[in-house]
Amino acid sequence: MVRHFDFLVLGGGVAGLSFAVEAARHGSVGLLTKRTRSEGNTVYAQGGIAAVLSPEDSFDRHVEDTMIAGAGLNHRDIVELTVREGPERLKRLVELGADFNKRNDGEFDLTKEGGHSKRRIVHAGDVTGREVERALLAACDATGRIEFFEDATGIDLIVEDGKPRGQARCQGVYVLRDDGSIDTFLGKVVVLATGGAGKVYLYTTNPDVATGDGVAMAYRAGAKIANMEFYQFHPTCLYHPEAKNFLISEALRGEGGRLKLRSTGERFMKRYDSRLELAPRDIVARAIDAEIKRTGDECVHLDMTHLGKPYLVERFPNIYATCREFGIDLATQPIPVVPAAHYMCGGVVTDAHGRTSVPGLYAIGEVSCTGLHGANRLASNSLLEGLVFGTRAVATGAEELKTVSAPTAVKEWDSGRAVPSDEIVVVSQNWEEIRRLMWNFVGIVRTGKRLARARRRLDMLRDEISQYYWDYQVTRDVIELRNIADVAHLIVECATRRKESRGLHYTLDYPNLDEAQHHDTVVQRED
Repeated sequence: MVRHFDFLVLGGGVAGLSFAVEAARHGSVGLLTKRTRSEGNTVYAQGGIAAVLSPEDSFDRHVEDTMIAGAGLNHRDIVELTVREGPERLKRLVELGADFNKRNDGEFDLTKEGGHSKRRIVHAGDVTGREVERALLAACDATGRIEFFEDATGIDLIVEDGKPRGQARCQGVYVLRDDGSIDTFLGKVVVLATGGAGKVYLYTTNPDVATGDGVAMAYRAGAKIANMEFYQFHPTCLYHPEAKNFLISEALRGEGGRLKLRSTGERFMKRYDSRLELAPRDIVARAIDAEIKRTGDECVHLDMTHLGKPYLVERFPNIYATCREFGIDLATQPIPVVPAAHYMCGGVVTDAHGRTSVPGLYAIGEVSCTGLHGANRLASNSLLEGLVFGTRAVATGAEELKTVSAPTAVKEWDSGRAVPSDEIVVVSQNWEEIRRLMWNFVGIVRTGKRLARARRRLDMLRDEISQYYWDYQVTRDVIELRNIADVAHLIVECATRRKESRGLHYTLDYPNLDEAQHHDTVVQRED
């Protein structure tokens, strides 16, 4: 089946929904999600949205905090426009129905997180992402012009025939539906808002949908990809044998949480940074990793007991309740935590309006590389980025509609000689091997030898996966395996090229900054 839209959006998080609700005023919108329409990284975001709203704060402070966290690799012009447009985008979100915590005087209850010099985080308890998602979905439904397609997995982008890779206009995407059929979705403007790729790593805070689909599809279509070596590991993921991917928010440290050694109870961040627990995430994650390796402990502790039960229950109701389910009472016990893959700071290269290097293809949110984050994301700048660029892309996309004709003569999906697989074990084996080698060799601390070993093995795995992909009928598992293999390749390629330690990329071979390396690491498919 072939479906036509003015705007075709892949992904239903903050960026995709922000784009869709505004784009609906200019044309028809089709929005695809891999699982249910609310399943993605946004709904699990706990912390909040960073925006300058207090007279004690300033745009310049927020800009500098972002630049410092990003180790100076950020694009200052992008940082400045994001920070300055943030309050207006937040105001629009409130107009759409989002409800955030307020003080008794009616002003936003602003909190503070690592790397921020002022309290500027707007939040909805400790489930901010859930509230943002709820409000934006309701606003999308109210337009009456957005058609949602759930259980729709993108396979590959469709580009014009007869033009070189990277120059051919993007026309749509082939999509695997939940019944096994493959539909052709076409759009005059195609928008990637597919989020991150945490499932590339063995341990992650991300949900299962985060398999780097947008980056992989854009790379195969010839788009420029940048800074994939900068994968952020959140310092504090709940360490418990029965807990899966549960994040312990940055906000706990922002409100006074203390990191301690499990074996001795010593606060150890003083050895690493004068800001202690409020240092940026890359520093805190490396510190925890170093202490775990030094002591042999399986985790460290985040101690909130000095703050008292009434405050903890009121400020962090979801985290408090979830920890209680695992037998941990924040009021009387420290929380066992470890770092886990959390946020992709690189991605598909875009300009300030979301346009990629492939004509007709836009990328917004975590899947994109705008230059905002540099070498490390400042806490709570992620939802902000989705709001700002989800909106900025609409104006440019709407102008493009006026000059672009609907795609025609597009080939529908051809399965060729592919047959149902009788070797599904190959998928699970390769999936596990990629994630484990990425964790062990391309994790928080790297070396040239580890990267070289990862590259050799990934080359073999990608060949195996490619052969499997063409021999057998596609399934969601095969699509996701192919994508995490391509994203893993991009991370290793970018990490190998950066001969310094900057932000989230730390290598024992080059432990210092090198100003000669003060540039983005850009890769593009050549074959």
